[in-house]
Amino acid sequence: MGIPAPTESARAVVTGASSGIGMELARALAARGYSVILVARRGDILEELAAELRTGHGVVAEVRAVDLSDPGAVEVLSAELAGRDISILCNNAGIATFGPVHDLDPEYERAQVRLNVNAVHDLTLAVLPQMVARGSGGILMVGSAAGNMPIPHNATYAATKAFVNTFSESVRGEVSSRGVHITLLAPGPVRTETPAPEEASVVDRLVPDFLWHSSDKVAEMSLDALAHNKMRVVPGTLSKAMSVAGGYSPRAVVAPIVGTFYRKLGDDG
Repeated sequence: MGIPAPTESARAVVTGASSGIGMELARALAARGYSVILVARRGDILEELAAELRTGHGVVAEVRAVDLSDPGAVEVLSAELAGRDISILCNNAGIATFGPVHDLDPEYERAQVRLNVNAVHDLTLAVLPQMVARGSGGILMVGSAAGNMPIPHNATYAATKAFVNTFSESVRGEVSSRGVHITLLAPGPVRTETPAPEEASVVDRLVPDFLWHSSDKVAEMSLDALAHNKMRVVPGTLSKAMSVAGGYSPRAVVAPIVGTFYRKLGDDG
């Protein structure tokens, strides 16, 4: 059956909806008529976005100011979603760190795993049974081209995205005949607008402008891919190159090359 049409009771859930791809996914879903549940830590930004979506598109927009690195908070949210009519889940929330893992804050590294892996797993387990029973639904997993290869100085992030990439495509194989769509988004660098030089981040300074993709275009591309049940969508030249390198190049060769770039992010950060 695929992605169900919007209904009064159904909701599309977007995690990490307070910025970037997540915010644009929420806007794109609302423009397509879906009422949404917006999830992120920053409740004030979510409330502003919810008001925008209600006014601009006439949809219901609910706010859940939740820290998805907190297992207790994820348990509460998962229980709620398991009892709601969820037509689409966008597992978008995630964080990254740069630098040698032995020099990084251990608690933040553990929080990164809980957010990037455990929350994705728990929320998927919460909504997938109802989708399979109904014979329709869609889950967009935001992985990364970084999950296709070992990346020194980005070790925890690369490992967590390797989980998301593999989990997404594995679950897809289980439910593809049951009417449920699973699509993996593996983007490269994405931003909403080009920052002023004085506001540019380390990544902004190191990645040339032509390699960036806009958040709104990535969101539209991703939802279109989900609607057509594509296995993976890889926007941008850099992400495509990383996917090819991760799939076909010897890891002993790729890791030092890629690690050199990510070391610069850690040093400059």
